[in-house]
Amino acid sequence: KLATEFPSEDIFLMTASPVIKAVTNFKQVSKTLEEFDVEEQPSSILEKRYPNIKVIQSGVKQLKSDEHKIFTEDGKEYVYEKLCLCAGAKPKLIFEGNPYVLGIRDTDSAQAFQKNLAQAERIVVVGNGGIALELVYEIQGCEVIWAIKDKAIGNTFFDAGAAEFLIPKLTAEERETPIECKRTKYTVEGSQEKERPTAASDKLGSALGPDWHEGLHLKGTKEFSHKVHIEILCEVKNIHLQQEFIQLQRTSLTFPKEEKNVEPDQVLWPVYVELTNGKIYGCDFIVSATGVVPNVKPFLDGNNFAVGEDGGLKVDEHMHTSVPDVYAAGDICTAAWEPSPVWHQMRLWTQARQMGWYAAKCMAADTLGESIEMDFSFELFAHVTKFFNYKVVVLGKYNAQGLGSDHELMLRCTKGQEYVKVVMQNGRMVGAVLIGETDLEETFENLILNQMDLSAYGEDLLNPDIDIEDYFD
Repeated sequence: KLATEFPSEDIFLMTASPVIKAVTNFKQVSKTLEEFDVEEQPSSILEKRYPNIKVIQSGVKQLKSDEHKIFTEDGKEYVYEKLCLCAGAKPKLIFEGNPYVLGIRDTDSAQAFQKNLAQAERIVVVGNGGIALELVYEIQGCEVIWAIKDKAIGNTFFDAGAAEFLIPKLTAEERETPIECKRTKYTVEGSQEKERPTAASDKLGSALGPDWHEGLHLKGTKEFSHKVHIEILCEVKNIHLQQEFIQLQRTSLTFPKEEKNVEPDQVLWPVYVELTNGKIYGCDFIVSATGVVPNVKPFLDGNNFAVGEDGGLKVDEHMHTSVPDVYAAGDICTAAWEPSPVWHQMRLWTQARQMGWYAAKCMAADTLGESIEMDFSFELFAHVTKFFNYKVVVLGKYNAQGLGSDHELMLRCTKGQEYVKVVMQNGRMVGAVLIGETDLEETFENLILNQMDLSAYGEDLLNPDIDIEDYFD
């Protein structure tokens, strides 16, 4: 976006990674909903398309904002007029530095996981966001103990009702064959030989795209297709290596069958996970899919950044940080403006793309001394994704975020086919979850945006015999 706004200026893209992530197959599904793939491409593709962009492959060692200088790890320095920090976030690992704990965030960590899984008989997955959901669904031939701190799966994206709708898919033996994945991975020649150590979590690749698991062959050693046991309302209390566990003289449990009497495990495992509910399970390794923390560390030292409660760099409605001429966008930043009542920040690919694009517009407007309106994409929270092969659309305050008890829910559910939930407040729609091919996203998007009073329709709003789309066209 900057390259098109300033065709004659030099634009430097600094990245520690040899590849860049490009948005491809972009589709505007509705006013605020968009779908796209994320592909890794060699940086030369970008430089060919925009001759004024130069990609500098090096990590950033230090930012001296008072001198408007960036110092890179390869010992060079660069002077900037305007700077935008888009360094993303890094996985929040439950235990740092434990070789049996894997975080999944980028293509390399996903491949390390795939390699470990091929030898695994049982793994423990910790976390309840999008990555954990996809992972548990895709893994075959390996027992999965899934520890979540909430009552229901997928809490970041939907409620207990939606979780109940999805659970039969988790245990189904027969799987639809996934569509072939288009994503490709580029590496720089010669980088294959030096195997990357799995624990090098400080060297971060960029975040995975929305369909990251499709090209991976996620299969363990066992012949069965799917075995998942969910432990709810618990977190990891401790991780014991095999020797420590033997010394503790405590018993671990076998994989629960039909919730009958759970038996002590006779097998010795490489690592043991002790949960806050008192249960201990042995496993081959642990996947920590417990969210991310903004990657601000290289930039804080010696600079006066205002930092949000979630650890991100605070930005105002024009994506400025508290430091002059420094902007931030995506996972690294914390939206510190007064948001629209039906928008909230969530560290997702869709928001990263919107913020990046809007930050470039803000940088251009400031340079040219123009004023700029807040971008429309921040009017309504809207995200479309896929879980368990269902299309999932979440709109507005889809989980009644921040509404307290002042709201009501309306539901419509056809087992195995669709799940529709709307969040109503004072007769107006403020959020929705749509699972399956409901074709209601545009109608609901409009109803949330124009805040029409719907109390007259009552329960009929979700009546399947009434074609609501035609009604509000």
